[in-house]
Amino acid sequence: MAGAYDDRDGVIWMDGKLVDWRDAKVHILTHGLHYGSSVFEGERAYNGKIFKSREHSERLLKSGEYMDIPIPYTVDEIEAAKAEVLAASGLQDAYVRAVCWRASGEDMGVASARNPVKMAIAVWEWGAYYGDAKMKGAKLDIAKWKRPSPETIPCFAKAAGLYMICTMSKHAAEAKGCSDAMMLDYRGYVAEATGANIFFVKDGEVHTPKPDCFLNGITRQTVVGMLEDRDIKVNVRHIMPDELDSFEQCWLTGTAAEVTPVGQIGNYTFEVGDLAREIAESYEQLVRA
Repeated sequence: MAGAYDDRDGVIWMDGKLVDWRDAKVHILTHGLHYGSSVFEGERAYNGKIFKSREHSERLLKSGEYMDIPIPYTVDEIEAAKAEVLAASGLQDAYVRAVCWRASGEDMGVASARNPVKMAIAVWEWGAYYGDAKMKGAKLDIAKWKRPSPETIPCFAKAAGLYMICTMSKHAAEAKGCSDAMMLDYRGYVAEATGANIFFVKDGEVHTPKPDCFLNGITRQTVVGMLEDRDIKVNVRHIMPDELDSFEQCWLTGTAAEVTPVGQIGNYTFEVGDLAREIAESYEQLVRA
């Protein structure tokens, strides 16, 4: 075990320079800590190269625009910073976390326009997100919290505050012996897991929720493309939870999750079938190509 995340060897990139891991700190009156004014990206490097790195950097800037957090770096500058800290880590296979937030400044109320926007990038080793689930299938709870309406928050931003209901849902799931929770959206349709998108298989076709109120993940888009390249029909649509009984296979996609088969959601069970395994293996090959 590497230990607590604030007590490790190494360096973290913070606003243009590499600082000692243990000295990468912010003030207690940082606006992002109090009001959730923070956006981030989760990325993975394979064989020393970050998969779809530029797409992640572009999405980070987009999230900042959605949340009125103007990030003072260009895509090229973010790319250079990620390359610098990845090289400094000495890791070939690693997780990369880029985060931007409203820092401490003249504002300490809800508004934060006078506070600077800061950025940091950390790199660490992170193995399989769901442990051995890739072999036997993850077990999911069904969350009581729902993904919010686009009328309540910019739901396409990868924003820290949007993850609080995910944290609560995952805690509840873990207390039941599950590794994650499937969330419904505000209308009652199947949405996603707490940090990953979801796919189902039925009669040789794939069904996945329409991402109209949650993040259309980069891994999700990659997997949709992989399926279409195989001439497998992908039905992007609204899915009711009572349809789960009719699906044969299921898997999750995400940068951390990669492609992870699902064996159970609530009382519904799925086989870790050929297509789920094939897509998981093909994704593994793609990211290392």
